[in-house]
Amino acid sequence: MAVIIPLFTPHEGCLHTCIFCNQRHIRPNPEPIGPQQITDTINTWLARLRPQQQQTTQSTQAARTVEVAFYGGSFTALPRQRQENLLHAVQPFLAQGLVQGIRLSTRPDSIDTDTLYMLKRAGVHLIELGVQSCDDAVLARSGRGHSHEDTLRASRLIRKAGLQLGWQLMLGMPGEGFTAIRRKVAACIQERPDCIRIYPLVVLRGSRLAEEWRDGRFRPLSLKKAVLFCAYMKSHFDAHKLPIIRMGLQASSDLKEYLLAGPYYPAFGELVRARMMLKRTRTLLSGYHQKEPCILRIAPQDVSAFVGMKRSNMHRLEELGLSTRFTLKLDARLPRQSLRLDTSLQHFQ
Repeated sequence: MAVIIPLFTPHEGCLHTCIFCNQRHIRPNPEPIGPQQITDTINTWLARLRPQQQQTTQSTQAARTVEVAFYGGSFTALPRQRQENLLHAVQPFLAQGLVQGIRLSTRPDSIDTDTLYMLKRAGVHLIELGVQSCDDAVLARSGRGHSHEDTLRASRLIRKAGLQLGWQLMLGMPGEGFTAIRRKVAACIQERPDCIRIYPLVVLRGSRLAEEWRDGRFRPLSLKKAVLFCAYMKSHFDAHKLPIIRMGLQASSDLKEYLLAGPYYPAFGELVRARMMLKRTRTLLSGYHQKEPCILRIAPQDVSAFVGMKRSNMHRLEELGLSTRFTLKLDARLPRQSLRLDTSLQHFQ
């Protein structure tokens, strides 16, 4: 797994203010990041990582790759000179082998071939698109300013340029029902991005959505429903081997200060994994009716997901009468998020 050094260009380049966005309220007139700040930030991170890298080398394991990421704005919508200045500041670290690549995020309607090849020459290897939804009505309702066709066109141009592709998806947008979520999942499976992020929509003070929420015109997803929908998405992405690199919003002081409503939880991804683990456990145990408990094996890293937040999964298994049907064993040989039922019955082997 790569170590990511984040560099933020908050709201730079974006010509739209989506209904759920309050970037200009969170950071009014932000000081644009410059070359010296980029250099200082990368040097600070590398100094922290150096002892870890030395320890990794001594243990004969492969050293971690280090990448720089430009987040928070629409990078390719910036003026060309601004893009080149930001990328130029990273070049000395690439030349010395201290940084192995650059990734960035942008809008689907801000991609063209000339820009892509400029980015590739500068060391960019992955571009994350703010897709959010694959339903044009949902995109229009949120004021995104781009269509699903823009997403498909940009995705294919990125791939054609030999770059990796990421999709950032939002959950619970205004006007988004389960049909739109299914359409989003199907489109993602068809395009097969190299990485996916899923962000539940929350209501932020200073956004246009906050006004609709106060007037009762918009109701955000409950935490329970957001977890259920995200688990549905993850189960399908897992089945098609599409990697999710984040579920849920990153905790920050700005988010806590401006959050009004919505399914925010610091460990949202853990809630999703726990929900999926409970479903798999129920499916396995429901078919086992022998007097002697079976042995249920999980990876050691999955204990918290198996037990659930505040032991919620264990309580649910007790309610269903399934808690006495198994003895839990940890098995380091098993991959994460997997279960194995050991029993003497032939059809359970």
